[in-house]
Amino acid sequence: MKTDTAHQTWNTRWQTSEGRADWLDADPDVAPAAALSRARGGVRALDIGAGVGRHSRVLAQAGFEVVATDLSEVGLEQIAGMAAGEGLAISTRLAPMTALPFGDASFDYVLAFNVIYHGDATVVRQAISEIARVLKPGGLYQGTMLSKRNAGCGVGTEIAADTFVREEAGEDGDDKDHPHFYCDAAGLVALFSGFELMSLVDREHRQPGSWHWHLVAERRGG
Repeated sequence: MKTDTAHQTWNTRWQTSEGRADWLDADPDVAPAAALSRARGGVRALDIGAGVGRHSRVLAQAGFEVVATDLSEVGLEQIAGMAAGEGLAISTRLAPMTALPFGDASFDYVLAFNVIYHGDATVVRQAISEIARVLKPGGLYQGTMLSKRNAGCGVGTEIAADTFVREEAGEDGDDKDHPHFYCDAAGLVALFSGFELMSLVDREHRQPGSWHWHLVAERRGG
């Protein structure tokens, strides 16, 4: 069973202004980590699963040369238009998180916000392996993972270990009818064994019970 399919929902959602409305504001955690990377000499940034560009904009405004990737062509079109209109250094690539089309050690900072848990453990591990490959030793990774404290954990059909699918999307048109992977702290640390964790916080997003791990980590070898 193919499990990295959630982009299908988002490609539809990004087609309307109503669908994009809730995804235009950057998460407040991103700017401080980006500033830390810039202070350490970071120049190139990769935004994986960039959506319609809410974080790509922040990274470009911080002075990075930004590459935004996604499997939503509509989202990438929105990013390209935004970058051109605002004169920002953002390029776009249609690419899966499990097969990034970049050379080894290409980026100083990699962001994957609410992205790599869309799949089963095999997909998640492959995405992390690709992130480690394209990130320079000593470079910073910032991302989120779904916490087992999240209200969605255990809901629906478990198609693989810690991976659940609901039969139908929620009333808000979410993507929970596609596979989602959940982890606890010990599992997360094991997944990121090639990184040195700098911060790890489990916090709720906008909806009650929407617990996500927020992490910033340094690629080992720097």
